[in-house]
Amino acid sequence: MRARLRAWIEFLGDQFWLRPTLVVLGCIGLAQIAVWLETAHVAGHDASSATANWGWAGGAEGARALLSAVASSTIGVAGTTFSITIAALTLASNQMGPRLLRNFVRDARNQIVLGIFLGTFAYALMVLRTVRTVEEEPFVPHLAVSGAVALALVCLGTLVWFVHHIATSINVETVVDAVHRDLCEAVQERTLDAAGLQRPPDTPQGSPVAAADGGYLQAIDTGSLAEWAQKAGVVLALRVRPGDYVPVGFPTAFLSAGVEGAGDAVARSLTFGRRPAALQDLEYSVRQLVEIAVRALSPGINDPMTAASVLDHLGDALCRIVPRHLPTGVIARDGRIVLLHPVTDYDGLCDAMFHMIRQNASGSVHVLARMLDVLARVAEVEQLTDRLAVLRRHADLVISAARRDVNDPHDLADLVERHAKFVSVQTWNAASTPEYIGGTTTPLRT
Repeated sequence: MRARLRAWIEFLGDQFWLRPTLVVLGCIGLAQIAVWLETAHVAGHDASSATANWGWAGGAEGARALLSAVASSTIGVAGTTFSITIAALTLASNQMGPRLLRNFVRDARNQIVLGIFLGTFAYALMVLRTVRTVEEEPFVPHLAVSGAVALALVCLGTLVWFVHHIATSINVETVVDAVHRDLCEAVQERTLDAAGLQRPPDTPQGSPVAAADGGYLQAIDTGSLAEWAQKAGVVLALRVRPGDYVPVGFPTAFLSAGVEGAGDAVARSLTFGRRPAALQDLEYSVRQLVEIAVRALSPGINDPMTAASVLDHLGDALCRIVPRHLPTGVIARDGRIVLLHPVTDYDGLCDAMFHMIRQNASGSVHVLARMLDVLARVAEVEQLTDRLAVLRRHADLVISAARRDVNDPHDLADLVERHAKFVSVQTWNAASTPEYIGGTTTPLRT
């Protein structure tokens, strides 16, 4: 249930209209409160006397003109900010890939800016309807009109800040840094301080359980599934993980024995959506960074410096994983394994980071050299021999691609030298670190 709730909150964050709506409703409430305070303040006083009121000291006609000017100008600027946002999204889509648009749409600052302008417009309208002239029962909400002036000044400062924010947010280095921060947070949240349970060599291949829904798997409520499997006395082995696309009817799990209600239990614990989500997917931010690098290496953009920057940030993420342990996907209850689910291992994580960049950087000496440098730096701090072997495999793939695609002998010699440096670092580090044991030394019974 918690996983589904978090997925729903994640979905709300993708809705561009939500925060502006809340800001508009807040401004409407503020207008009502300001008018109410003014009404309570002038009770028993001459409403036409400006000295008996707060702030604005003009008459009804001046208040109407001011509120009309604030309303018309703010709704015009709101349209301008929306146009600027659309232009920024288009530029980001062309330069960095369409999947990066989600980051701009989710940006709370863009949403709040639009909400401030629309909220000021709504505030001015709500106050304007209460202004009455001498021909009617005279009433000028001086405090509320003063609030409109204050909101107009806030809008002025917000517009200047928004132009600055858009100009910096579409810079590719800013985008790479933002996605890298998301990746670092994912590494911290989805890795462990200690090694998990050792995964058994065999997984249940009994009764299949098909998915009632289809789409991208966004979240798994592993706690609820483990509790259900414990009560049912079975071992449940999931076949999908967050980020996978699951067709309708595809068997998402196997049970060690047939149990009634297994389909409903699995369906309640899996949350599907129309697009991948970063909620439980460690590779989500990795794919975003790789997309930026691959787009930068395309012939239309040809920006190897951006690809090299992405590699630097990916290397930093691998260095942050050095003292951490990746989950094994094994959950036990009362000393017995009850749930097995696929997880991202170190091998798969490095494949997601480097394969596509290497494949699209064929012939780019700068990118291949930076990849070897990044692998060497990670190998210098890595402590586990199986991870060092994974890094060595990717370094060998890089030098193989260089021998195949780099024609200049001097460039090739430079890459060979960098590869030799990596090999020496990896060999020395592997010889001085203990063997990695992935989990407990004594596996639990299944």
